[in-house]
Amino acid sequence: MLMKAEQSTLVIIDVQEKLMPAISHGDEVVERCTALATIAGLIQVPVLGTEQLPDKLGHNVEAVRELCDQTLSKYHFDACPDGLVDQLPEGRQHIVIAGCETHVCMMQSALSLIDAGYKVWVVADATGSRNEFDRDVALDRLNESGARIVTLEMVAFEWMRHCKHPQFRNIQALIK
Repeated sequence: MLMKAEQSTLVIIDVQEKLMPAISHGDEVVERCTALATIAGLIQVPVLGTEQLPDKLGHNVEAVRELCDQTLSKYHFDACPDGLVDQLPEGRQHIVIAGCETHVCMMQSALSLIDAGYKVWVVADATGSRNEFDRDVALDRLNESGARIVTLEMVAFEWMRHCKHPQFRNIQALIK
């Protein structure tokens, strides 16, 4: 099954200022989430962010925060009980999800979205945990639970569909 830009929403989970220094390869996760959100904006895919207890963990890093159409503050690990599903645009059943921590907030949110009937793609190279083993086990669990595990480039090219897409050159420059 191909993800379609016109049916997609990008959800970026908890890429927060105070959390990212503790995340394994945190700078790369931020870079990939930023590129993913930029691509989404170029293709008119809505971008939602979440922040876990922002008064304690800080807001999402500025590069990500400024690319989000809206940001949900939450206290559950799973963003759905705090209103994520209510903020998703109607008619968009494809959820592309990235962020931190892969094995806690991102995974629980993705599993709840699957349970709610959404088709979920997890952008593996735009996710992170403090411990890489936790991240890898979470990706395996998500795959076994029906999420599709993808990469940033897979998302970009599936959203564009062809090399004559009006944003092809701009997106290609972002992922090179």
